[in-house]
Amino acid sequence: MQKKILTIKSKKNKSKIICLTAYSKNTASIIDKHCDIILVGDSLGSVLYNFSSTKKVTLDMMIEHSKSVRMGVKKSLMVVDMPHNTYRNPKEALSNAKKIISKTKCDAIKLEGGKKVVQIIKTLIKNKIPVMGHLGVLPQSATNFKFKGKETAERKIILRDSKLLEEAGVFSIVLECVESSLAKEITKTVKVPTIGIGASAYCDGQVLVTDDLIGLNKIKARFVKRYSNIEKQINDAALKFKKDVVTSKFPTKKHSY
Repeated sequence: MQKKILTIKSKKNKSKIICLTAYSKNTASIIDKHCDIILVGDSLGSVLYNFSSTKKVTLDMMIEHSKSVRMGVKKSLMVVDMPHNTYRNPKEALSNAKKIISKTKCDAIKLEGGKKVVQIIKTLIKNKIPVMGHLGVLPQSATNFKFKGKETAERKIILRDSKLLEEAGVFSIVLECVESSLAKEITKTVKVPTIGIGASAYCDGQVLVTDDLIGLNKIKARFVKRYSNIEKQINDAALKFKKDVVTSKFPTKKHSY
């Protein structure tokens, strides 16, 4: 675990970090060869369960999906999101983080927030639990999903929080929908890697939700680029199957016992 963390940190200012999400073994096993980090994100709430926010995602959901993902991850660093209301204080956070790691065998956990979670992060790291930070838009507590860092006061807070997270001991920081020049400043200021999502190419790496990447989600977010249209491929395959069954072309003797 520690070796993988050091590898991620060593990429700072040297090579881009590739991070994608996975919620099952099959997806994880495909993307593992191309990633540095595989994140079991609480985004599974909207992607798989059609929740209106990530706040409804439970600890048990995260653990069960992570157990499946673990079977498909051989090379990448595996990080698991701590869901909403599972790290409200250091004691609760430590108990739940230990549960996640013991049951899923993941390499690290991720939690959202700045100054408010510094003591929690310190407690986890003191107990040898690697932590990835998350600043900018915080889906677990956001009331709106507008990008962050336009106003001077907001910029100062996010920059301050990035330094606090670094000092607390995080090995990397996700910057979600952070204004480009601020993301650049943070990346230059902190010594740990920044991983952007809608936060410009200035970051040390990038993360996307895999379902968005392959076109399985109809999300219309500025930070999403679709690299495939898996929805069409599934539709075409289902249609061909239907036609073959209707015309008795399937199953043939080859597909029968």
